[in-house]
Amino acid sequence: MAQTLAGTSAAPGAPTRPGNPWVARARAAFTGTGGALLGLIVIVVVFSLASPYFFTGRNLLNIVDQITVLGILAIGGTAVIITGGIDLSVGSVLALSTMVLGYLAHDGGQPMWVAMIVSVLVGAAAGALNGIAITLAKLPPFIATLAMMSIARGLANLITNGQQIIGYPVWFDDLSSNRMAGFLSVTVIVLIVLYVAGWAFLRYRSTGRALYAIGGSDEVARLAGINVKRITALVYVAAGALAAVAGIVLASRLDSSQPTAGTGYELDVIAAVVIGGASLTGGVGRLTGTLVGVLIIGVLRNGLNLLGVSPFLQSIMIGVVIAGAVMADVLRRRKA
Repeated sequence: MAQTLAGTSAAPGAPTRPGNPWVARARAAFTGTGGALLGLIVIVVVFSLASPYFFTGRNLLNIVDQITVLGILAIGGTAVIITGGIDLSVGSVLALSTMVLGYLAHDGGQPMWVAMIVSVLVGAAAGALNGIAITLAKLPPFIATLAMMSIARGLANLITNGQQIIGYPVWFDDLSSNRMAGFLSVTVIVLIVLYVAGWAFLRYRSTGRALYAIGGSDEVARLAGINVKRITALVYVAAGALAAVAGIVLASRLDSSQPTAGTGYELDVIAAVVIGGASLTGGVGRLTGTLVGVLIIGVLRNGLNLLGVSPFLQSIMIGVVIAGAVMADVLRRRKA
C-alpha cells in the first residue's frame, strides 16, 4: 500500500528497482508546485535563446541578488496563506522597519546592530497587531492587514516627514555587494538559511504541520487540540519580522531607507506563493514551490529588461502568469 501511494509500485509480480534516493527526494520536494518548476525551466530556455546576455554567470548571480527581498517576504507569505489567511501589509511593514533602521542609525545615534534588532522588533510588533486583530477582534485577514498597510505606510512617512535617509556604514553595504568566494553575498546566504529553516519547520515540526490543519479547517484543528488562535497570531508575527529582515536587506542594497520602499511587494508575494502551487483557500503550499515562484518573477523581470520590453508590458505579462497560476489552482482543486 505504501508503495502504491508513493507511486513506485509495479505491475503484480514484476520486479521493482530501487530508484536514486537523491532524485526521489528532489522530486518529492517539488511535487505540488503546480507545474511551476517546468514553467521556470521553459522561461529560462526561452530567454537564453533570445538574449546572449541572459544565461551568463554574472547575470544569473544578479537575478539571485534581485530576488532576495521578495524571497524573504515570501517565506512569511507562504505560512500565512497556508493557514488560509492573507497579508497585505508586508510591503508597508518593510518600509516602516527600514525607516526605523535609518532613523536610529542616523538621528538616533545608535549602533547599526542595535538599529537592526529594533527594526526587526518593530516588524514583529506590526505582525502581532495583525494577529491580535484577526484572532481576538475577529477581523477578516484582508481587512486587518489592509488597515495595517495604511498605518505602517503612514508611520514610515511620519518618521522623517516623507524624506529618505541616505548613507550607511561600508560594512553594512558590503552585506549585499561583496560576494564571498566571488559567489554569494551575505544577504543571499541569509535567504538560503531562512528557506532551509522554514522548510524544516513546515516539514518536521508539529507546529509547522499544524498550519496545514488550520488552513484545511480551523474548527477541526481546534477540536484536534491545536491552539488555533495562538499559532495564527504567531504566523503573522513571523511574517512581520521577516518583512523587517527584508527591509534591512533592501536598505543594504540601496544604501538608503525610503518611506516608499516595498510598494507593490504585497502583491508580488501573493503571486509568488500562488505560482508556486499554494492555494488561496489554505491548507496547501510548500516553500520549495514558493522559491520557484519567486524565481519565475525574478527571471521574467530580468529577461524582459534584457530584451528591452516596456515596464508596462512587463506588468501585463506577469499579471497573465499570475492569472494562469490561479486558474491552475482552481482546476487542481476541482479535480481533487
